[in-house]
Amino acid sequence: MANPLKNIPPVTRNLLYVNVIMFIATLVNREFMMGTFAMFYPASPYFHWWQPVTHMFMHANFWHIFFNMYTLVMFGMVVERQLGTKKFLIFYAITGLGAVALHTGVEWLELTYMNGNAMEAMYTPMVGASGAVYGVLVAFAMLYPQARMTLLFPPITLDAKWMVIIFIGIELLTGITGTQMGIAHFAHLGGALFGWLTILYWRKTRKIYC
Repeated sequence: MANPLKNIPPVTRNLLYVNVIMFIATLVNREFMMGTFAMFYPASPYFHWWQPVTHMFMHANFWHIFFNMYTLVMFGMVVERQLGTKKFLIFYAITGLGAVALHTGVEWLELTYMNGNAMEAMYTPMVGASGAVYGVLVAFAMLYPQARMTLLFPPITLDAKWMVIIFIGIELLTGITGTQMGIAHFAHLGGALFGWLTILYWRKTRKIYC
């Protein structure tokens, strides 16, 4: 029987594999996986140097990984085919690390200047490919701004550029107001920001397709 995943470009396909393997391992031993591979604040006793990378392959539950991987495959395969395998891998890494950078920077500001909850910051892990996935969404919207995107709920159809702008606006609003606790909104924004800056830079230097 033919493998239906063979039609997915190699980086997107292997990212899917790694995320699924890490999720299964988390189901087997959640305490070890979260304590070792999730992203903790750098001053936390649980922080390890590899966590800014490994947190991108960790997920909290089935729906978390399902929606991230669904979005990655739907849009990542298009972006990877346009940018090329090597450049897409670089792009994904930049956006994932950018997500960590903004999330951690906001945490530092909260702890330093806004009387943030130090215990919560030190012992609450961040997990998920969402930051990098937001970067992929931004790349798709920049490469195909007129492409039509339809939400599952509510069933609204808009041009990709407007849909992604709305997503980012919602993330910014909820991140600032704190109306949706337990979600790393600034990690999503970090991935989107670094994705936008990367595509912008590659376009300016005419290196986007080479």
